[in-house]
Amino acid sequence: MPVGIGDKFQNDTKYSRKKILGGYLDWINKPAIYKNYPSTKTIQLSTKFPEQTLPFLDALKKRKSVRSFSTKQLSMTDLAYLLWASTGIQRRQNGYDFRTAPSAGALYPIETYIVVNNVEGLEKSLYHYNIEAHVLEELKVGDFAPEVAHAAIDQDMLIKAPVVVIWTALFERSKWKYAQRAYRYIYLDAGHIAQNLAMSATAVGLGSCQIGAFFDDEINQILGVDGKTESTIYLSVVGHPYR
Repeated sequence: MPVGIGDKFQNDTKYSRKKILGGYLDWINKPAIYKNYPSTKTIQLSTKFPEQTLPFLDALKKRKSVRSFSTKQLSMTDLAYLLWASTGIQRRQNGYDFRTAPSAGALYPIETYIVVNNVEGLEKSLYHYNIEAHVLEELKVGDFAPEVAHAAIDQDMLIKAPVVVIWTALFERSKWKYAQRAYRYIYLDAGHIAQNLAMSATAVGLGSCQIGAFFDDEINQILGVDGKTESTIYLSVVGHPYR
């Protein structure tokens, strides 16, 4: 099989005793680890999370990809819990914010956007999750589910699920320290967050399915990101499983 882009990337970003990717850290120009939309309408999310959750072992045993969802609304409590559990601030210590998912160098390159289809008390809209303030930032009002589903190679579950979660990466946050090796860490970071979402959803009786098949720039256009400095890398749907 001929050598392709992926093969070259894997080989060129290897660490060896003779080559460590990265270099001088320009602390003055370190990218911010939070993104926000200051002129948007915000919706404060609760920090009172569901009290009844499955024990971790039971959640592991029950987790599976769910592609069929009921018409039952997702509650605001559950949405707030899922966002926090997947990538929220776990503790503040020694001047640093530590999150529920690990990140290489504590640089946190992943941003979370939410397409709301059927959530109690929320209009159908596109939101950004402001992690620092634990609020939703309303970017655009409207029914974006059909457009997102079409961009995800016409997977109808994105229309029927109460929520579609879209994860992007701001690449410079990680490249600032790790240069081209950063891309490996960014994909790992996204995986940690997605697994947190999957496990936390299962723990409260919800289902999720993680999605890697989509037309990148079509999703980017919906979000209003440029696809170069920030680009979509992963999706998930969440809701009440159809029984």
